[in-house]
Amino acid sequence: MSGRTVWAVLEATAAKHPDRIALQQPLGAGAYRAWTWREYADTVRDLAVGLRAAGISKGDMVALAAETRAEFYLADQAILASGAIAAALYTSLPIAEQSRALAACGARVCFVENEKSVHALAQHLPNLRWILLTGDAPDCMTLDQLRAEGQRILAADPRAFERIRSEFTDADLAMLYMTSGATGEPKMGLVTHRAIVTNLDMGPHVLPLSPDDSTIAFLPSAHIAQRVVVELLPAREGACVWFSESLSKLPHELRAIRPTFFLAPPRVWERVYASITAEIRKRPAPVRRLFYAGLGVGSEASRLRQQAKPVPAWMRIALRFFDRVIFRKIRQRLGGRIRVAASGAAPLGKDLAEFYAAIGMPLIEGYGLTEGGVAALNPLDRPKPGSIGKLLPGYEARLEDDGELMLRSSCLFSGYFDDPVATASVLRDGWLATGDIAEQDSEGYFYITGRKRISSFRATARKSIPPASKPCLSASPSSATCC
Repeated sequence: MSGRTVWAVLEATAAKHPDRIALQQPLGAGAYRAWTWREYADTVRDLAVGLRAAGISKGDMVALAAETRAEFYLADQAILASGAIAAALYTSLPIAEQSRALAACGARVCFVENEKSVHALAQHLPNLRWILLTGDAPDCMTLDQLRAEGQRILAADPRAFERIRSEFTDADLAMLYMTSGATGEPKMGLVTHRAIVTNLDMGPHVLPLSPDDSTIAFLPSAHIAQRVVVELLPAREGACVWFSESLSKLPHELRAIRPTFFLAPPRVWERVYASITAEIRKRPAPVRRLFYAGLGVGSEASRLRQQAKPVPAWMRIALRFFDRVIFRKIRQRLGGRIRVAASGAAPLGKDLAEFYAAIGMPLIEGYGLTEGGVAALNPLDRPKPGSIGKLLPGYEARLEDDGELMLRSSCLFSGYFDDPVATASVLRDGWLATGDIAEQDSEGYFYITGRKRISSFRATARKSIPPASKPCLSASPSSATCC
């Protein structure tokens, strides 16, 4: 191989931290199934060989229609390790739309979560081959059976996987992102191993993680924020991923697992805020005054830090008091160990960001696109609410006369699947036209201020984290969306 593929990233982590825990999948009643990094890599290798035995070749499209869970990660990585292209579906879409996406991308095989999913999708695509991630069903191969076939082949031919990995390089296609269409017409963006790994290699510079870190995964894996930040970046850095059993159990899981970094859409942060303020309203007047006095001091201290100004001694003393009696208790609702709290997958209001900054847990916002990878992030030590942060190392940006943000990087996508016209409309001489209107301040922070009016055929269906800032503290928590 030339360069590093996504498999090479996982392989390196497994060699460096073989016995550390990589994945924790809930089984119910508080029990979990754990995979070490060695087990993770071994399983992926076996599944990749099994996929080749099942007739999957380099460059074939293999789809995944499942919620985010450990078995999704195993199957996703196995597809990439086999030289095929992984295409994850938004399972929140109606079955008919999922079926159309499967047909449009030409998937030869689809990993599905369970028997119920097979029955629903097979009615529209009776000739597609299905592999069950959990359970079993008539005429369907299971993930365990696929792995067993790979193990059987490797036992007879130990170099079978090495031959597979030698067939593809970092220049080959790895993923097809099926956008949800939330910001334009749905598109299918193709990305190479090189683009993904280059993006991951920027991670330690802006989001340093280690095997001592952990997170909880619950966002849809079809989304680039979940895929890059919560699946692939931990695989590079050796951080442990716990999977949420359900959204209703997420508050308890946060307190029990106590993650050190956590990516969530604004609706989660809004619900935490709404819960806190609802409780405060029920408290006696002296408690309410104390709470809002603490917020006032915390907000002013946060403002000074954002301006790189010193926080006065009296304010630091007051903050320690308010932290002990108020803010620490709020953070304990989220486990009490989060050192990186990130908001992604949808817009975040500036007022909400300022609330979390005031309580000592600033929300880190960034900017990512299906077509451009994760391109910008706020510095952990000095985030600015309402900003998408600074460019990651390796990205260049320029603003057109109309304010449109243009990006250049080796992380850019290769183009839209089977749509050269739409590709040419957004990739221009090595630059990506994002369609977002932006501004840059004197310190290099970018702000998305609007969306360019463009014809529907060249809408980029991008994901921004966040787009134009808009106060949302007054919005109902249920009104926020999670893409």
